Amino acid sequence: MDVTAIIMAAGEGTRMKSNHAKVSHKILGKPMICWVADAALHAGCNRIVVVIGSHADEVRALLTGAYGDAVECVEQTERLGTGHAVRVALEATGIHEGPVVVLNGDLPLIQPETIASFAQTVTEGGSAAAVLTMTPPDPFGYGRIQLDDAGAVERIVEQKDCTPEQAASLLECNAGCYAFDGAQLAAHIGEIGCDNAQGEYYLPDMVEILKSAGQTVSIYHCDDYREGLGVNSRAQLAELTAIARDRINSRLMAEGVTFIDPAQAWIGPDATIGRDTVVWPQTHLIGACVVGEDCQLGPNTRLTDTRVGDGCSLDETVAIDAVVENDVTCGPRAYLRPGTHLLDGAHVGTHVEIKKSTIGEGSKVPHLSYIGDTTMGAGVNIGAGSITCNYDGKNKHATVIGDRTFIGSDTMMVAPVHIGSDAITGAGGTITKDVPDGALAIERTEQRIIEGYTERRRARL
Repeated sequence: MDVTAIIMAAGEGTRMKSNHAKVSHKILGKPMICWVADAALHAGCNRIVVVIGSHADEVRALLTGAYGDAVECVEQTERLGTGHAVRVALEATGIHEGPVVVLNGDLPLIQPETIASFAQTVTEGGSAAAVLTMTPPDPFGYGRIQLDDAGAVERIVEQKDCTPEQAASLLECNAGCYAFDGAQLAAHIGEIGCDNAQGEYYLPDMVEILKSAGQTVSIYHCDDYREGLGVNSRAQLAELTAIARDRINSRLMAEGVTFIDPAQAWIGPDATIGRDTVVWPQTHLIGACVVGEDCQLGPNTRLTDTRVGDGCSLDETVAIDAVVENDVTCGPRAYLRPGTHLLDGAHVGTHVEIKKSTIGEGSKVPHLSYIGDTTMGAGVNIGAGSITCNYDGKNKHATVIGDRTFIGSDTMMVAPVHIGSDAITGAGGTITKDVPDGALAIERTEQRIIEGYTERRRARL
């Protein structure tokens, strides 16, 4: 049966004190709303509808960039409460049947399995609706679920309305997520009123409305209360980030990855790491990173959307949109910018920056160099302090270096330029003309020796 997920992302989250939408704030490099949308997609929800409001353009652009047409955005132009948001979604999309799961956009820890099982509570015909519940260590602030003798929901008692006895005895808490029979939801959503201090339409009122219509409302208890934790402050954002980090690192360790200190490695949810790879402290993997087996990552390494093969060592390396093949060594203090491709056995050393370049098999850029817009063959050695001068102030130009060529220290290669295979450039040269295969290119002014200069200079001071 098709399942629709409505994700609530219209709230402002004023306690975040931010110029951006609350749901756009990132956990391990990924916006919160995308954690929830991914969970719904992996749960098998056939339709994902996100209700946006505050910073609507920002959230819409974020979702379109991540999912294209797989996620629909519906704008709640007037923020009149959660019940109003669901009604806006139903009216805009024409949803009127099938299971509908309503999730909060700031619930990044909810799991696909939980969403799938939650939806099942209304697909088997026993309930018109279900409330996702949990029992956190400190229930203060959450609405409490009061059950009748049959185990169905009798009512939800908000924290401010709890008597001391209820606060002590009602430990089942409302996580703020609901599953509905779509037909019952569509039939009764218009009955939610706004006779309250805020003048808003509250989705929890559907419990009383459905019960009055003779329907049953059940609960689905979430065994791990952390799945129901939301984010309303920077402190909570940090707290949930730490939980997400620990979950991911525990899973990776179970799969054969070694962490020197799991609390000091931040691996994003879309990254994969092969077995026997060692992750050192202060390592970050952001986005769709893929790391092979038997690698050493870190310390102090940050990879974003980067692919790394087997047997690599990346020490104090920043890589963005790069491809690193097998048995490559990098760092310390190496910067691989977008478009970098390091072939098998390449070496990029200390204080080296590579941009939009291919470094051939076994080639070395050991230290203090910049290589940009370059195609480099196999077995090349780049001397210290060498630079490809690829930018003329308006356009970028290419440098080509053939196999087994030796570039002397402090060589400036002024692009566009082609240096052939088995060539050599003398140290300190500025190469402006193509160099044939097997040739030596030297560009130096004549060295002059001025005897006694130091004493004469001192006499003038």
